Amino acid sequence: MKLGLINSAWVQANRPTVFGLQKTKELGFDTVDISIDPLDTDVKERRLIKDECDRLALPIVSVCCVAVGLIDFSPSVQRFHVERVKRYLDLVYEYEAKNLLLVLGEYIWNQEVIPPADQWKMGVENCKVLGDYAADLGVQIALELEPFKLSLLNSVDTMVRFINACDHPAVQANIDVSHLLLAGVAPEELRRLQGKAIHCHISDCDGKAHGDLPPGRGVVDFEPYLREIKALGIDGAMSIELEFSPQPSKIVEWVEEAYRETDKLMQAVGLRG
Repeated sequence: MKLGLINSAWVQANRPTVFGLQKTKELGFDTVDISIDPLDTDVKERRLIKDECDRLALPIVSVCCVAVGLIDFSPSVQRFHVERVKRYLDLVYEYEAKNLLLVLGEYIWNQEVIPPADQWKMGVENCKVLGDYAADLGVQIALELEPFKLSLLNSVDTMVRFINACDHPAVQANIDVSHLLLAGVAPEELRRLQGKAIHCHISDCDGKAHGDLPPGRGVVDFEPYLREIKALGIDGAMSIELEFSPQPSKIVEWVEEAYRETDKLMQAVGLRG
């Protein structure tokens, strides 16, 4: 697998686009994931990202999208978000990336007003529509497993059931290592994602709350998870996801540390290559 970085690490520290991309390449990353909303970004910025990545020979693998409206109870909201996600998929195609990292969100009102089965059905139906659109572009959707109690996809079991319900080759899974720990997912459960996982995220956490720390700053025992990921034979990237640095002025050191420690972990199990 390749070692990548989600560029939100730089964005959250208010560093310019070009600076972040250049540092990503300089630090040794193989690839980059782009966190961007095509509806909130003008054409110049969108083109700047692609042109700079091409100049740096830094391939864009994934574009990140949160679209909780896909499981909203209002049909008009769902329709808007289907169209919004299509614009993201257009950007994946434009950037010559492989997938759209898609977050579906959570059941609303504590699962007490809208039947959970109805929101599940909304998600499946809308992802099938988006799967068709993605397939026509020659790209895929990688669904995020979130570790929160009411998340639609919060376990390997729910991920497998959802992907099977979609029954679409363009709708697959993303694996996030710290999310797995927080959700209580044992490493060996990843074997159920054979042929279903296409992208990975990696970060550390304190074992209690979502944190997205550089590996080594938390409690995650990475090796068992990485060995299972290696066995899946994913032809893709392991992208580091970092939340807000406690010292934004030292974001370069924060990212450099994450790169160094993740590279060690991947090399130790023969995963990077």
